[in-house]
Amino acid sequence: MYSNRNFNRWRRHPWHGLRARRDDAPEDVVQVFVEMTPADTVKYELDKNSGFMMVDRPQRTTSSPPALYGFIPRTYCDVEVAKRCPDVDVADQDPLDICVYSERHITRGDILLNARVVGGIQMIDGGEADDKIIAVLENDNIWGDVRDIGDLPPIKIERLQHYFMTYKMEPGKELDIKVDFVYDRAEALKVIAAAEKDYWTNFEELHAEARK
Repeated sequence: MYSNRNFNRWRRHPWHGLRARRDDAPEDVVQVFVEMTPADTVKYELDKNSGFMMVDRPQRTTSSPPALYGFIPRTYCDVEVAKRCPDVDVADQDPLDICVYSERHITRGDILLNARVVGGIQMIDGGEADDKIIAVLENDNIWGDVRDIGDLPPIKIERLQHYFMTYKMEPGKELDIKVDFVYDRAEALKVIAAAEKDYWTNFEELHAEARK
């Protein structure tokens, strides 16, 4: 017999309506809302007001992400995230980005998956902290045993660094992007915790209003 106990009449907002972790998940396994796949040469992202996916921009080059690319629900990069980046005073005020490696090709975005956090890249874009968490698909047949950034082949990290250095390139436009510092699982978990704290500082009233 089908039960509608957990059914939602309207789809939940991917950023505010979903959780960073399922209830039984360990600390290093997070839920990820996927916006882009390695096959995408158009920059898709979540429209924060409606919760629908939108075209942000077609890429000017053939650059495409080397991993699944999305964000962790109920995270926000603001004061606490900026504190973890010594060279900035502010963060980008967006959900925390995450890149997920999967052995099998996942060919569509606008989906939810569980991923194990292994590290991150401390990206600084225009003087703002814009961290990119690095993770692997939970129970992946190839990457499932990876536990920390050192367990991944270095080329995997290099490709991510190259992508984020170049994905905003335009003729005649000078970029101010740094992706030099790569950190381990322990630091990545601290960045996620900071982004969760920033989220509730900024959006607690939103959730309180929704509960009325």
